[in-house]
Amino acid sequence: MDGDLDLDYVERNYRLVEKTMVDQMERSFAIGKQLIDSELDAGILDFVVKPIVKTFYAYWTDKDARTGTLQQIKVTLDCGKLLLNNGEYKEKFDKVVEENFLTYLRSDQTYRQCRKNHKNFNKLKQITKECFITQVEDTIRFLKIDDENISSYDDLCKIVYKTKERAYKALMQQLDFNEAGIKIVESDPSILKILVGKKMIVGALRKGFDRTKEELIEGLNRTFN
Repeated sequence: MDGDLDLDYVERNYRLVEKTMVDQMERSFAIGKQLIDSELDAGILDFVVKPIVKTFYAYWTDKDARTGTLQQIKVTLDCGKLLLNNGEYKEKFDKVVEENFLTYLRSDQTYRQCRKNHKNFNKLKQITKECFITQVEDTIRFLKIDDENISSYDDLCKIVYKTKERAYKALMQQLDFNEAGIKIVESDPSILKILVGKKMIVGALRKGFDRTKEELIEGLNRTFN
């Protein structure tokens, strides 16, 4: 999905946001790997289960999750760019979201790793849609910043949010969606397609989220201090 917007500052902002999102993705995967390795080393799983869990996580991060997350980043940024391009993004916002949500959903681990016939799947799907909507809204705010002094994602954040309090509120909104999704899986792990090691995977998911949340807040504090 490509628009014909030809403004240098939009492309610059696009690349700065894209790089930051990809870096955050890689960091979260690295945290997850550390946690899985730690859980396996400390656990009492038998010699059959351990390699299955480790192989699953390695494949998931190297193939499925990375590919899906990169697609989500692209479709979100492209939606923001398209809406800016037509100049009437308030009127066309809902239409663009509806047209692109399925692509976003199919790239999400909610869709890929959870049972679609599970009683809680629609709740996860709705959370994913709300998350997508807020991400596109934020993308528009970032892409439309026309300032020749911008050289980093931190520069964009300072202009978009103006204060640490506003940036914190926006960050918490995104993290709350992730939190809600994790709680659904924690409450009933049977939603996962994974056959073995569900408790360990869910535990690592929770710890990984908590650690990533701490790092994002620390990063925000550095940006605004």
